[in-house]
Amino acid sequence: MALLDAVARLQPGVLNDAGSHQEDSFNPALDGLLDCPHYTRPEEWNGLKVPEALMSGHHARIADWRRQQRLAITAQHRPDLIAAARRAGRLTRADEDFLSGL
Repeated sequence: MALLDAVARLQPGVLNDAGSHQEDSFNPALDGLLDCPHYTRPEEWNGLKVPEALMSGHHARIADWRRQQRLAITAQHRPDLIAAARRAGRLTRADEDFLSGL
């Protein structure tokens, strides 16, 4: 099933947004890191709120939040991927500063 999903989602018309597979975990465009959390409406559900950074409409701030979330999740669950990204030179100084504060 996983193989079928992985292949099918690359076929035209399978996904509603043809470019959405480009943000999947392990995509080289994401530097090999795991994906960040995704939110939808309503803005609050069962006491959980969408992070303020995502509600700001400030694209650079949203991008920073997503990058930090990807770094934190990957460091927690797959530190080997952080090490691989580091070896490949895919982590910025800001990434390293953020990781050192975890």
